[in-house]
Amino acid sequence: MSDQMCQPLSLLYRWIQENNELVDKCKQQGGGDALSPDQNKTHLRWCSSEFHKLLKKIQGIPPLADYLQLELTVVYNACLCSTAQSQFSEAELLLTQATERVLQMTGDAPVASDPPVFWRTVLKSVGDTALNPCVLYLLCLQWAIWLSTCQLKTIQECQDELFSVFETLSTGVWDEGRSELRGKSSDIPLLVMDPRRLFELLQICTIIAQGAESLSEGRSSEALSGLQTASSLPAPRTLIAYTHLLSGSCLAHMSRPQMALQCYRKALETDSRCVCALYQSMLIYRQLGNTQAEIQALCLLHSTLMLPFATEPALAGTRLLSPSLLLRSQSLSSLLSVPSALSVLHNLALKCVHHERVSDGVEYYLDLLAVLHSEDQHGVHAEGPPLPSLPELYLQAGAALLMARRPADCMALCDEVITTTLELLPEKVVLEEPEEKCEAETRPLCAEGDDRVAMLLWAGAAYLLQGHCHTHLKDWKQAVTHYTRCFNLLVKVRFKKGSFQPQIPSTDMIGKQGTDLCILQRLKGLSLAGRGISFTQTDQLREALRDLQLSMQAFPECTSAGLWCGEVLWRLGRRWEAAACWEKTWSFTPQFSVESLSVYLQEPQSGPLLDSSELRRRIQELGPPLSA
Repeated sequence: MSDQMCQPLSLLYRWIQENNELVDKCKQQGGGDALSPDQNKTHLRWCSSEFHKLLKKIQGIPPLADYLQLELTVVYNACLCSTAQSQFSEAELLLTQATERVLQMTGDAPVASDPPVFWRTVLKSVGDTALNPCVLYLLCLQWAIWLSTCQLKTIQECQDELFSVFETLSTGVWDEGRSELRGKSSDIPLLVMDPRRLFELLQICTIIAQGAESLSEGRSSEALSGLQTASSLPAPRTLIAYTHLLSGSCLAHMSRPQMALQCYRKALETDSRCVCALYQSMLIYRQLGNTQAEIQALCLLHSTLMLPFATEPALAGTRLLSPSLLLRSQSLSSLLSVPSALSVLHNLALKCVHHERVSDGVEYYLDLLAVLHSEDQHGVHAEGPPLPSLPELYLQAGAALLMARRPADCMALCDEVITTTLELLPEKVVLEEPEEKCEAETRPLCAEGDDRVAMLLWAGAAYLLQGHCHTHLKDWKQAVTHYTRCFNLLVKVRFKKGSFQPQIPSTDMIGKQGTDLCILQRLKGLSLAGRGISFTQTDQLREALRDLQLSMQAFPECTSAGLWCGEVLWRLGRRWEAAACWEKTWSFTPQFSVESLSVYLQEPQSGPLLDSSELRRRIQELGPPLSA
């Protein structure tokens, strides 16, 4: 009789020993910095396989009370390994089999598949027995699976049951049960992860995920309350930083930008690698119109993004389940996304050029082009808006170089654009008025047309910039040549409306056709203005007047064309017409802000310029019109 009793007990302790050895191996090697990610994955697969083998041995006998606590511990360990490998269906199957064994032992019938009802029944079946904490820890793992698979509604429905986990951990029932077992033997079944640490991790990750969901649905104040509470919970720095970050996003949505900035600052103080807080701060500064602070934030964001990618450190007590595994919701991902390092560098270059920091902008553009031409394209494939095409970047950089009084460098970049596009330019391009509904099969043709137009506009812009460079160098003959080349390319474009014959585009068509036609007209206006101004420098006044008047027709807002047209009229003795031309030019209100236009589409800041105060003095000296 005694031999029969000793055999199951010795088997029980042998299995406990096997479990504990596996836990030790799992803890010693898993999540360590010494192992590569691939080695960690291999080790985790091995641990998972070994726990599953042990579980099959234990489940080979009927569910006896003495064995069930060990069985549920091994289920916890095996399930944790499966969840850590994102094998959620396998983990859920383990949980289902384990809870069915519990119901089999307690004599309760199988229950409905509805999660809240199911877990309520299982917890009720174990009551206040020693199995209750074990089942609660399995519920914790079910919670982890729901969180990883973004089933936030189910978590909400099981809130009461999950709160009972908290109560159990707080009262130390698990420790009492383990102490009782320790009294019988020094061998107790170990867990690969402390349930308290798991609960704390799940608690804060759930609040973060729910906060992100509420924020995306426009319930900012509701999300803010939970996030502010979560910021004081025991948790890894990364997650506390997320609570501050999302609190800031809530406040930003509630039109409280200064308080949002404070939260973003807290996020960075908590975790210096929280780059999203830097990015969101930059957006707030942009919204507030604080350009210098925006540029500083962009600089810091770029330098942070260029640091070697630091993997998330092994978090004490949570090595198996990382926060990134539990936080997978689309709402949170979009809130945490930041542009690529190159996209930030491009924004930085543009912002500097637009705000009188041209030399800085030039350096950023050159850095950007250098990275794009090197093999080390760090951050190119990161999330965020794509960079403009390479010819577009060359033109922007070229315009910045010209602003920095470096015409030779500008011409070199423009030569690159012309060389790569010239052979691909079509003989003519017809822009058709877009129909209300574009059929799917016609879209590729539309896209091909767009590419042809884009290449023609790039080449035209390159010639325009080269014309500006020669103007800067006072080489008027070469300036006229390059402005003419630009114009000759642009007149290849015709506009077709409905069944009418294609015609040369005019200013009144711009609103309907959109960006390409707007750029086309602007380039035409600037090339004609440049050529007209160059003609004035060689006293070819009639040619100058023709080009300047045509420029004003194509691009009425062109200030330089209007002022120089008046100057030519004045020199030709048509002074009242000149005065009227100047007054009309000053009365125009620009349709586009400087920052909404590509930098190469802006009027040149170098070359011959007229002093508006001198022109106003001339008008005053002219006196009132004779008709008055």
